[in-house]
Amino acid sequence: MRNFNAVITGVGGYVPSKVLTNDDICKLVESSDEWITTRTGIKERRVLEGKNMGASVMGVHAVNDLLKKTGVNPAEIDAIICSTSTPDYILPATAAIIADKCGITNAYGFDLSAACCGFIFAFDNAAGLVESGRYKKVIVVSTEKMTSITNYEDRTTCPLFGDGAAAVLIEPTTENVGLVDAVMHTDGSNLKPLQMKAGGSVHPASHETIDKREHYVYQEGKTVFKVAVTKLVEVCEELKDRNKLNMEDVDWVVPHQANMRIIDAIVRNLDVPLEKVMVNIEKYGNTSSATIPICLWEWEKKLRKGDTLLLAAFGAGFSWGGICLKWGYDPK
Repeated sequence: MRNFNAVITGVGGYVPSKVLTNDDICKLVESSDEWITTRTGIKERRVLEGKNMGASVMGVHAVNDLLKKTGVNPAEIDAIICSTSTPDYILPATAAIIADKCGITNAYGFDLSAACCGFIFAFDNAAGLVESGRYKKVIVVSTEKMTSITNYEDRTTCPLFGDGAAAVLIEPTTENVGLVDAVMHTDGSNLKPLQMKAGGSVHPASHETIDKREHYVYQEGKTVFKVAVTKLVEVCEELKDRNKLNMEDVDWVVPHQANMRIIDAIVRNLDVPLEKVMVNIEKYGNTSSATIPICLWEWEKKLRKGDTLLLAAFGAGFSWGGICLKWGYDPK
């Protein structure tokens, strides 16, 4: 039995100011605003501009926003987990760079790579640290520069992705709020439909891999769509059943913002009203692991202490997971 619950006590976020519209995309590939909007629900996305600007830049903004809003001294942070598929470097960890630039000097940090499920997986890990009683303040920051691995010659994938970051502070509480339950899955047999083919130790960067444009996200859309809908609905149903919840008991569903058609399918299958679903894909596109915390950041003022949230994500791996939590505070 847990002595503590792990609760989110603050949210910070950041999206770059540069907006890339569907009309801008249509200047790069043969497409149209109607085609993109109908198939994805996306109207625009954000792009981090500037030389030598990596994912850590957005992560620093998000963490600093979090620290300012919560009034927490950076020296009090015990650990920082960074979920990202677009790290600044293969090594060192982007978490270390963010910690240094935010003045977090008494914490250890590491990166977690789980594609679009990164925040869900990182949250579960952070909750375990807090529930152990050994750690009092843990930050999960999800930061993704997806435009750096987007092929702007591929009309099927280039409209999908954008850049952004968000961070949450997780602390222990004895109140009946915080993490209720978590369900996580990975099926490594489904490698091929969603991956970046080169850049790792199997296919290190070479003239050949660059010429073949293998350092960008590759996706077989129909396969991913079908499995994503099935698994996201299953994980939400499992969380409901395990915790004896009806959809009437759930105040907010927070799905990964990958494609509006996927979100619509989840809404239909769960029979949940759209007004109880956090959706901002039209503004930001798919920011991979950052989509769910960016939603929490945008909806923070609408959340009330004790609200029941279902968070669910699906991504490369294939990996998928869901979290049931009770929100920990009223708007400040």
